[in-house]
Amino acid sequence: MADPKGFLTTGREVARTRPVAERVKDWNEVYVPGSLLPIISKQAGRCMDCGIPFCHNGCPLGNLIPEWNDYAYREDWSAASERLHATNNFPEFTGRLCPAPCESACVLGINQPAVTIKNVEVSIIDKAWDSGDVTPQPPERLSGKTVAVIGSGPAGLAAAQQLTRAGHTVAVYERADRIGGLLRYGIPEFKMEKVHINRRIEQMRAEGTKFRTEVEIGRDIDAAKLRRRYDAVVIAAGATVSRDLPVPGRELNGIHFAMEYLPLANKVQEGDFVAPPLTAAGKHVVVIGGGDTGADCVGTAHRQGAASVTQLEIMPRPGEERNANQPWPTFPMLYKVTSAHEEGGERVYSVSTTHFEGDEDGNVQFLHLTEVEFIDGRPAPKPGTERKIPAQLVTLAMGFTGTDQSNGLVAQFGLELDERGNIARDADFATNVDGVYVAGDAGRGQSLIVWAIAEGRSAARGVDRYLTGRSELPAPIRPTDRALTV
Repeated sequence: MADPKGFLTTGREVARTRPVAERVKDWNEVYVPGSLLPIISKQAGRCMDCGIPFCHNGCPLGNLIPEWNDYAYREDWSAASERLHATNNFPEFTGRLCPAPCESACVLGINQPAVTIKNVEVSIIDKAWDSGDVTPQPPERLSGKTVAVIGSGPAGLAAAQQLTRAGHTVAVYERADRIGGLLRYGIPEFKMEKVHINRRIEQMRAEGTKFRTEVEIGRDIDAAKLRRRYDAVVIAAGATVSRDLPVPGRELNGIHFAMEYLPLANKVQEGDFVAPPLTAAGKHVVVIGGGDTGADCVGTAHRQGAASVTQLEIMPRPGEERNANQPWPTFPMLYKVTSAHEEGGERVYSVSTTHFEGDEDGNVQFLHLTEVEFIDGRPAPKPGTERKIPAQLVTLAMGFTGTDQSNGLVAQFGLELDERGNIARDADFATNVDGVYVAGDAGRGQSLIVWAIAEGRSAARGVDRYLTGRSELPAPIRPTDRALTV
C-alpha cells in the first residue's frame, strides 16, 4: 500500500488549467505544464489498495491501478510505466481523453472524492517519455504471417501494435492523409497535442508496423482483393456516420456535422491551412449536442473568435451528485464542466430544434427551438415555449450511427451486421468472413477511447490465435462486455 493514511490526510487535487484569457488565444493543451509532478505522488498515495479494487471493473483495460499508484507514490517512475504499459498501449491518450470510469468506480469515491487516477496515469507516461523509458519493442522473430488493419484510430493502432509485437507483418490502412483517425482530426489540439500521436507512430514504425495513408478500402482497394493479399484483416474503421437532424432548413449553408468542422481546425494546426475554410470567427455559433464532441466544438469556436456560442441538449440538465438510480460503482450521468465550458458560452437543456431560418442567399441565420418534457421516455414539445436564437454557424454533434457503408467496404467483404447496424462478430471478434476480424466502434458502436483500445487488444488475440493456433496476447474484454452503468 502506498500511504496507509493518504486518503485520510490528503485531499483531492487535480491538474491546474491555464487562465482562460490566455489559453483561448492559442491551441496548446489547457493544463499548466508540469503542474502535476509536485503534487502527484501524494495524490497517488490516496489510493487505498482495496481488497477488491473496483477501479478494475470500471476500466475495460483492467489497468493495474493500485500497483502503479504505489510506484508513483514512491516515485519509481520506471516501474510505474512498466505496470501502466502492461495493460494499455497508449496511456498518454487515455490519460488525456478518457472520462475516467475508473474514478467513478473508485472505492474511496463512496464517501470521499475519488483518487485522481487519470492525472496519475498521465503523469507516469509523460515522465516515461521524458526519461526515455518508452522504447520500441520489435519482435524477436517474425511469424511469416501478414495482417492488414483498416483504420488508424485507437482500436486499429492497438491491434496493430499487439500483432506486430507478436511477430506478424502488419500494415495499417488509413483513408485520411495522416495516421490517427479521430485522435488526429476529431480531437482538438487543446485537448491533446498531436505530438503524442506522432511519437507513438514513430515507436510503432521502429517496431515494424507499416502505414498506408490516403487509401480507402472499398474505394481505392477492393476489400475482397485486400483479403486475398493478407493472411488476416482487422476492420477498425470506426462508427463514422454522423447522426443527422432532418428538420426544415437543414439544407441551408452554415449547418455542418461536427466532423466536418473539427478536422479543418486541426488541419490548420498541422500546417495545411493558414486559416480554416470553415470558421466561427465573428459568427453566432450553435452547437447541437451536449456530449464531448459538442464541447470540442465549443472550445474550437472560442479560439476562432465566435461572437457567441450556445450549446443545446435535448435531455434535462444532469445533477451534480449521483442520483439514487446510479449508485456507486456505476458511471453516473453528472453535470460536467469541461475546459471548453469554462471558457464561456451558454448551455441550454431540455430543448429541441424545430427548424432553421435563412437569409435570401440561403445562409442560416436563426435556429428555432422549443422546450421539451419527457412523457413515457419520449420528448414532447411544451406549448408556448417556442423561440429563436441567432445562428450563423451550426454544428451537429449528436453522435454517430454506425460504420460507413457508402464506400463499399461492408458489401465487398460480404459482412453481416447486427441488429444495431454494427459489424457482427463472434467471441473471438471474428466476422462471418474467414480471417476478417472487427474491433472498436465498427463492431461495438460509438464508445469511449478506453473501450477502443481494449477492443483492439482483444481482437489482436483472436487474430494471433487464428494465424498460429495459439496466443499469449491478453484479451481484456469480450465483444459482449458493456460499461459498468445502470
